[in-house]
Amino acid sequence: MSSHSTAPVFADLHLLTVLAQTRSYTQAARRLGISKASVSMRIGDLERAAGVPLVRRTTRSVGLTEAGQQLVDDTQASFARIEQSFSSVKDLAGTPRGLVRVSAPVALGRQHIAPTLAGFLRRHPEIRLELDLSDRFVNLAQEGFDLAIRHAQAPPDTHVAWVLCESRSVLVASPDYLRRRGTPAHPTELASHDCLLYLRDTAGQSWSFERDAGRKPAERVIVAVNGPLRANNSEVLREAVLGGLGLGLLPDFTAAGHLKPRSLVPVLPQWRPRGFFGERLYAIRPWAPQVPRAVQCFVDHLREALAPGFAVQG
Repeated sequence: MSSHSTAPVFADLHLLTVLAQTRSYTQAARRLGISKASVSMRIGDLERAAGVPLVRRTTRSVGLTEAGQQLVDDTQASFARIEQSFSSVKDLAGTPRGLVRVSAPVALGRQHIAPTLAGFLRRHPEIRLELDLSDRFVNLAQEGFDLAIRHAQAPPDTHVAWVLCESRSVLVASPDYLRRRGTPAHPTELASHDCLLYLRDTAGQSWSFERDAGRKPAERVIVAVNGPLRANNSEVLREAVLGGLGLGLLPDFTAAGHLKPRSLVPVLPQWRPRGFFGERLYAIRPWAPQVPRAVQCFVDHLREALAPGFAVQG
């Protein structure tokens, strides 16, 4: 088989490795910048060239046959090295360029990242950004993201991570709610209050607090909480707290700018919420021996933009 006749097969083999990662025709098409119909057609061409089925299609998912998995196992490491080598060569051109796909929490993205993007893109006109705002934890490799911005206690060992800034959680309420229901003096009293909760997979939920005890070990309290509203977005919870619906445990980047006597009031300021949101904001990406310059430029931009942190008293 001549090199001319194998060229389409090599391209379609790379497509098969991407499909194996994404398990989705739509996601594979998006990552490669082609149509979903083109993905289906090229996989069909590859199967005809191989003489055996390579992809197992159902109404809900896409999987590989034994032959398809063998091809992916034998070729994906080579394609990964080719991509890394090509990225290295592109970076030698000197000017950072290319598409950077970023996932970030909704509140952080809207309030603290979006206002900085115009300046960044003016400084780097060869870079294109896709900013996906979602409070869910995306699968970076499967969904084709270059970076995820997340608060965490520690990043996964399998990823490259950069600390962007310190972060903390703050328990807040509106003055109206505290007038009606009283101000808790101890975390155990939260069990009898309306607590507005971040939507989790578990049916019940508890909050954990810690107080410095000087030379003694820190005092820790875990309390089961409940309330009239659960939401998967901290801005929604903040608005509900502002409306007097209950107490909310919010990340500082959501509460910042609203902690005023007539807006949000810190509750139990001597107690530090623990273990709910992470204490640092990270930019993370799957491990690779080299980081594309465009990605590194955006990480450096975020570190500079977020370095001051989020002013939260109490």
